[in-house]
Amino acid sequence: MKTFTATPADIDKKWIIIDAEGIVLGRLASVIAMRLRGKHKPSFTPHMDMGDNVIVINADKVQLTGNKRDGKVYYWHTGHPGGIKQRTARQIIEGKFPERVLTKAVQRMLPGGKLSRQQMTNLRVYAGTEHGHEAQSPEVLDVASMNAKNTRV
Repeated sequence: MKTFTATPADIDKKWIIIDAEGIVLGRLASVIAMRLRGKHKPSFTPHMDMGDNVIVINADKVQLTGNKRDGKVYYWHTGHPGGIKQRTARQIIEGKFPERVLTKAVQRMLPGGKLSRQQMTNLRVYAGTEHGHEAQSPEVLDVASMNAKNTRV
């Protein structure tokens, strides 16, 4: 019995589209991270980019449970002395780039390294319903119907 290892010829990438409206952020990010890595496929190979191309729409309507909208703080440093900056999840979602909250959640669920950075290029997140990927004819993935806890009213 030999262990199957996928080669680039064996990889079959699909395009999937996910509507994030009303979905809990962490649950959505874990589904997207699994799809980007390709762990949903029986031929999963850890060192290959086997995942699907994921399009997420309505990222500005994602839900956060509990007090996270005001309590979750994102930090970054400018590189200058005393240059620590912070923003809450509410400020980012109501700001100019609300898709960054979802992108950062997915990025932090992937292992660090070259392969994860390559897999993140297969993720496209849009704040509204418009996207320019109709030509790829993506399949719809209904995350809300996977589990009753995935949605928040």
